[in-house]
Order: sequence, then structure tokens, then C-alpha cells
Amino acid sequence: MKSTPHSHRSAAQPLYTAEERRRRDQSPWTMVQGLLAPLQFVVFLVSLWLVLRFLWTGEGETAATISVVVKTFVLYTIMVTGSIWEKAVFGRYLFAPAFFWEDVVSMLVLALHTAYLYALFTGALGVEGQMLLALAAYAAYVINAAQFVWKLRMARLQGASANEQPAGAGVAP
Repeated sequence: MKSTPHSHRSAAQPLYTAEERRRRDQSPWTMVQGLLAPLQFVVFLVSLWLVLRFLWTGEGETAATISVVVKTFVLYTIMVTGSIWEKAVFGRYLFAPAFFWEDVVSMLVLALHTAYLYALFTGALGVEGQMLLALAAYAAYVINAAQFVWKLRMARLQGASANEQPAGAGVAP
């Protein structure tokens, strides 16, 4: 099957070419992503707890609201820096073939978080509806985070197998 710009790289094709791996390893944006991703996950866990507590008890509306706004701005930050990272490694800001579907789901995550901000600032949906929208955004975020963790694992496995190849084996790391 012919590879298109919108398809994943095949299982036999490495996630990174040798040149992409070099650019990834040399880019300061790799470290930025490595720091922001766990930060975003911690912010997500705290916010999830606050949102669920509000929905269950009716208490802590302000804390829950602030936490979703903070989570959204951390998401925006990681998306902008992630786009810069993708440009540095793959030569395009979004939808590089190696991360096409992750970027597609990221757009859904961004749309849901942005819809939450719109609802918050316009008063649409009421507070409970806004919190349910935040939970929908968080569900999409969990799916997207799982995609990226899977890709990180694939990259590590491919890197390990490439390092095990004898010199001159012709396999790109």
C-alpha cells in the first residue's frame, strides 16, 4: 500500500529516520516537551479531582473552574511548543506522517478545551454543563496522551533494536 502524507509509518518503518532522530536528540524543544508533558498530566489529575468533587458535592466551583483554565493554558503551551518541536524534527508544524493521528486527536482536544473557555466566558451551558464539557475534553486528552506514550514506547523500542544491529546493518535508528 502506498504511503500518503496522512498515513502512519508502517510497523516495519521506523518512527524516526536517522536524520530525524539526530534532530530530535539535538533540539532543545525535546527537553521542553519532556518537562511539559508530565506537568500537564499532574495539572490534569488535580483538575480532574476538583471537577469531579464539584460535580459530586457542589462544592469548590471556583477551584474547579480555575483548574480547568490552568489545564487549558498548559495544553496551549504544550501544543505550541510541540508544533515547534515537530517543525524542528520533521520539517512541518503539524501533521507530520509519524504523528499524523496524534495531531488529529490533539485538534479535538484543543477544540474541546477552547469550547470550555468559550462556555465559561459567555456563561453558556451553566456551571454543571461547563464541568461536563471539561470532562469530555479530559477524556479526549487521556486518549491523546495514550497515543503519545505509545509513540514514545515505539521510539524507545526502535532505538534499542537499532542499537543492537551490527555496524553497517543498514537499519536507520
